[in-house]
Parts: sequence; C-alpha cells; structure tokens
Amino acid sequence: MKTTFVKKMMPAAVFVLAISGAFLTTSMQQAEAERPPILGYVDNHDDDNPCDIQVSCKTEQGDICRLNGDTGPQAFAYDNPNSPTSCLREVYRPD
Repeated sequence: MKTTFVKKMMPAAVFVLAISGAFLTTSMQQAEAERPPILGYVDNHDDDNPCDIQVSCKTEQGDICRLNGDTGPQAFAYDNPNSPTSCLREVYRPD
C-alpha cells in the first residue's frame, strides 16, 4: 500500500516542487531589477555645503546622471551614506 501511494504521489510532488522553484526564481529576478533610486547631488559651488542640489539617480551602470537629464552638471552621491562628508561616488541616470 505504501509503495503504491509513493509511486502515485511522486510525480505530483516533483511537479509542485518545479512550479514553486520557477516562481521563486522569477520573484528574485524582479527584486534585483527593482532597486530603489539613489540620491545624487550637484555641487552648487558653496564651500559650506558642496552637495546641495538633489537629483534622482541609480547605481547600475549606464549614462551619467546629470542635473538636467542629458545636459547640466554631473551629479555625485555621498561616498558613505552613513557619514556624509563628500560627494565623489559616480551615479547613473535612471531609465
């Protein structure tokens, strides 16, 4: 009786495992693709606060993030977001 039950249920169990693996893989790929934007900053030539003008950018490589899209000054992110002291990290334009 046990052998018959196992033989009949094994294909169903393998099918369920395969389907759940496919869904998990798809959800992990979407999680990687949907990274939140990072704030870039443009130097306004003020010595007291050089990272002043905020621009929405991303960290994945692409076109350089600039204040006015394709033109304007280049935006940079803080080197260390936990201790913002200087903006030297290169960031890229969001899609």
